[in-house]
Amino acid sequence: MLFLGEELLVIRRDEKPEIPWPGYLDFPGGGREGDETPEECALRETFEEVGLSLSQEQIVWTRQHGPSWFFAAHLPAERVSDVRFGDEGHDWWMMPPEEYVARDDGIPHFRELLNAYLTERS
Repeated sequence: MLFLGEELLVIRRDEKPEIPWPGYLDFPGGGREGDETPEECALRETFEEVGLSLSQEQIVWTRQHGPSWFFAAHLPAERVSDVRFGDEGHDWWMMPPEEYVARDDGIPHFRELLNAYLTERS
């Protein structure tokens, strides 16, 4: 979960029937390569998908959900101008995190994890 200022960066997933949650709203992320740690994977995928570099120190929240790992990081709002959308997904945009939690097209367990983060943060 990547926040730029107070808003959350989301990606509309491709409409490919062979992928999980086609067409749903997603966060930057993906599968590990080689001996990557979950954090290294999240940072690499964020750079590949939206062109933003982060350090492990910028990760402020970590949660394992089944075999998957989820992270939250915050960057200043002005970094939105540095976003360079990659070749996965239809589009990206910013939205209030509470909107993502309430949307039917947010991946259900992502909505739950985001809500848990927001609750713990307040």
